[in-house]
Amino acid sequence: MSEKKQRILKISILRFDPHDPEDFPHMETFEIEEADGMTLFIALNEIREHHDNSLKFDFVCRAGICGSCSMLVNGRPTLACRTLTAKLDENITLAPLPLFELIGDLSIYTGKWMRGLNERIESWIHHKEKELNVDKLEERMEPSLADEIYELDRCVECGCCVAGCGTIQMRPEFLGAVGLNKVARYKLDPRDDRSDEEYYEIVGDEDGVFGCMTLLGCEDVCPKDLPLQSKIAYMRRLMLKTAK
Repeated sequence: MSEKKQRILKISILRFDPHDPEDFPHMETFEIEEADGMTLFIALNEIREHHDNSLKFDFVCRAGICGSCSMLVNGRPTLACRTLTAKLDENITLAPLPLFELIGDLSIYTGKWMRGLNERIESWIHHKEKELNVDKLEERMEPSLADEIYELDRCVECGCCVAGCGTIQMRPEFLGAVGLNKVARYKLDPRDDRSDEEYYEIVGDEDGVFGCMTLLGCEDVCPKDLPLQSKIAYMRRLMLKTAK
């Protein structure tokens, strides 16, 4: 019985080093032999090891947890480590996520954007008590509520929802699904002391919940399958109630 012939993948990558004044954006195509169970992460490592060791892309966990390997795959934001080449055509086009600072090739700096977002919405538990009693037992939380909060905490800040958002393309100050998801998470948390009015100050305008055009792009591309649109709708109803 003859062995199955493996496909030859043609991977076209948008190359550009913004720190090199002589460089310019251009496409470069590499051909590699597909292996069983190959992901784009494996394919990119194959290219860097055997074709061009200057290729820039990011990875840490290789398990869809860190969000570092987010990129455009055939124009769609996703994680390279979770994308099987077997589910793609032989011709694959890769590009860095838009909107974020480019480090080089497929490598982007999402941390700078995410840090600014977290500072803007103050994404931490707010206690009105001046002194925290470390010996005080934490109040019990209903398991269903804890599960709902945990579901939103699964966001890995990969930036895919930001790149897939039509609103943020037109309004750069828009918080995006990742920001509104974080606000919804802390609003659900009974340990957070902020009032509805305080939350309204954060997201109750066109750069927040009322700016979303509900195109569903964020939820379509979220690699963690988070219920982003339902939480945006939840925050919108809450803000309308608060505004009355």
